[in-house]
Amino acid sequence: MTAPAQRQIALLVSVVGAVIVALDGTILLMAQPGMQRDLGASVAQIQWTSTGYLVAVAALLVIAGRLGDRYGHPRLLFVGVLGFGAASAGIALAPTVGWVIVLRAVQGGFAAFLQPATLALLRLAYPADRLGKPIAIRTSAIAVAAGSGPLLGGVLVAHLGWRAVFWVNVPLAFVIAVLALAVRTPAPQRADSPRLNLTSAGLLAVALAILVHALADVPARGWTAAPTLLECLAVIGIATVLTCHERRTTHPIVPLAVARSVPVTASMAILLVTTASLFGALFRATFYLQDVLRLDPLDSGLRVLPLTVLMVLGSPAAVAALRRYGARRTAIAGTVLVVVGVAGLSRLGPASTWMAMAAAFAAIGAGFATVMVTATGTVVGDAPPGYAGVVSGLKQTAMNIGPTLGIAVAASAAGTAASTMSSTLLILAALAALGLLPASRLPRRQAHQEGDDTTASRLAQAPTPQAAPARHANS
Repeated sequence: MTAPAQRQIALLVSVVGAVIVALDGTILLMAQPGMQRDLGASVAQIQWTSTGYLVAVAALLVIAGRLGDRYGHPRLLFVGVLGFGAASAGIALAPTVGWVIVLRAVQGGFAAFLQPATLALLRLAYPADRLGKPIAIRTSAIAVAAGSGPLLGGVLVAHLGWRAVFWVNVPLAFVIAVLALAVRTPAPQRADSPRLNLTSAGLLAVALAILVHALADVPARGWTAAPTLLECLAVIGIATVLTCHERRTTHPIVPLAVARSVPVTASMAILLVTTASLFGALFRATFYLQDVLRLDPLDSGLRVLPLTVLMVLGSPAAVAALRRYGARRTAIAGTVLVVVGVAGLSRLGPASTWMAMAAAFAAIGAGFATVMVTATGTVVGDAPPGYAGVVSGLKQTAMNIGPTLGIAVAASAAGTAASTMSSTLLILAALAALGLLPASRLPRRQAHQEGDDTTASRLAQAPTPQAAPARHANS
């Protein structure tokens, strides 16, 4: 099979793999009310069908990326998508809510294997200077999936019941698994393949799991509740131990060249705060549209539709801007659009026109697409192919923690009055504005165009411990 054909298959697998995860995340919202009635579950138990999934995903993303770097991303993707589909079938057959919670956590674990692999495949299949277009296609597909999830979920639940929401994952998972078998990627360009550092992996998994659990429970407990503070202190303590261990160990779970890469760390910081602002704003705006303006779910979805449309249209535009103006200017422009859009929503009231709200959501969508394409391209393109999995895992971790943080901030403001929404959205706009600082740290131009000091070049210059024969990514 020719190289262009292999790239097209890798892109198809990456896009469909990312879509099934994005679709599952939004389609679930429509299934939870019916699930609660059918299984006689409490509100807390239904919340855990989401929290358990989030905790498992966040805890395992970086570890899964590291395993993919060692054993091959097509292999990890194959295992991840089959496990994801099997867990979905188990949830659809679950007799009690307890089984649903357990299987959702299992599903989250397999999703963690799936997500970094879908992004790492692009880095292995495409040269760094050609990543922009496939990343834009992937971003647009995620936007379409996330935007259509509630609509598709509503149709499935209305005609077939809540279990159909999980059955839909099964054939999709099978198709992705078959396609994954056809993927052939070049071997990572590095001489060694260190084993997974189990101590670092355990510390990282526990720290991320506790952090996500603490943030997910903020809406119910508040920021100053004793359990929340204790969990935050535990995260700080574990993170300190992990940092000390990573500095001493021969094979850290996050390679030092990646951890010290300014483009990588800056991109993750931007993604963290912008996703937090986006999802927090959507959370508050949804309640405002339905509880204050008394719109039904369909009308509320139509009000938010400009966000999805501009995310789809903004992704290819972001690629063009990235090539012409460089990562720094493009990321700053995207962040400013998110800030302006969220701040614009805070100025709206019951008398505001539909166009004013559409303009605010459009600005958020265009800005977030720009940030997403720029930061993702920088994170993945800055790292060498041999570390595509770990940087993809770090990127996905930021993308998973960000929404949890944003919803925690948005939900901590009680009430649905216009004044409450306004102040909350201004806080979220300020949170997005924090992304301007890391955005200013991104390179002016793509490193491969100007020969900047990249993670790949630093790794090439660094001594490699205990060299071993390179292996094919599928081996």
